[in-house]
Amino acid sequence: MISLAAPWLLLLLPLPLLVWWLVPPRRERESALRFPFFRRMAEAAGAEPRAGAVVLSRPVISMLTAALCWGLLVLALARPERVGAPITVETAARDVVLAIDISGSMDAKDFEAPDGERLQRLAGVRQVVRDFVAGRDGDRMALVVFGTAAYLQAPLTDDLTTITELLDRTEVGMAGPHTALGDAIGLAIRTFEASDIDQRLLILLSDGSDTASRMSPVNAAEIAADRGGEIFTIGVGDPEATGENRVDLATLQAVADRTGGQYFFAEDASTLQAVYDRIDALAPRETETLSFRPRRSLAWIPMGLSALLGLASVLWLQLRGRRRSQRSPAARAAGRAEEAA
Repeated sequence: MISLAAPWLLLLLPLPLLVWWLVPPRRERESALRFPFFRRMAEAAGAEPRAGAVVLSRPVISMLTAALCWGLLVLALARPERVGAPITVETAARDVVLAIDISGSMDAKDFEAPDGERLQRLAGVRQVVRDFVAGRDGDRMALVVFGTAAYLQAPLTDDLTTITELLDRTEVGMAGPHTALGDAIGLAIRTFEASDIDQRLLILLSDGSDTASRMSPVNAAEIAADRGGEIFTIGVGDPEATGENRVDLATLQAVADRTGGQYFFAEDASTLQAVYDRIDALAPRETETLSFRPRRSLAWIPMGLSALLGLASVLWLQLRGRRRSQRSPAARAAGRAEEAA
């Protein structure tokens, strides 16, 4: 489809007619003597009469060419353009950070797979998280792993394949044997600072209690809430264990409550999968849809045609004038004889 970006400029088309009507050409009257026998007087005096003042007339083709050139120039000013088919682009309207506990307790092989097999906790978590990440196509995600300290494995990105590959390469104990829940939340907050999206979601999974953070998890959650962050916490492991191996369900629930999120407990792979499905239902994927039509300017076409027409008109007038000036004296004499007769 072809359209004009500035169709109102077509109002300039009658401008030359208005100028010709409002500002007519200047005319003067001069006194003159007319001799009906002027040619005979010149012959008697032995002189050859020459052309005096001549009022040049504009050829019709010149006028038509000028009108066409003006119309083409006005059309170019109106900016004709080819409008393509609509293109729709979806961008994420929310950023998601996954914070996964890889402390020493995640090495326990008490995580039950759907087929009944006992898996290492981290291995079972990886399988479920991989499916969850694959279902977030179009979102931006970041990956934080934590043990004694918290580390940013992947900043916010829409390359979800990289997120799953980095998670697959993560091993228990890489970040230390202890658990730093508060530091993981703080690192997620700093990760969100690089985001210009208002809606921010942190999914925090842990199987232990906070023993290594410089800031308590609840205080970190309050800071996250002040900055528009929402935290969903997931507890895995044994709530009846002792020491660092005991999952601190009360703290995880308090963290979720502070930010308006929700807390879940998963004791096997099926439950964990149901938890992530529930998170999808509570926090569905949100996108911003942008639709636009690509436009390609065609103004060069009327401008080029106008230039070619103008050049061709000038060349034609030059050739026409040269042919007239090259007429032989005999032809001019014959023309005068015909006029006298």
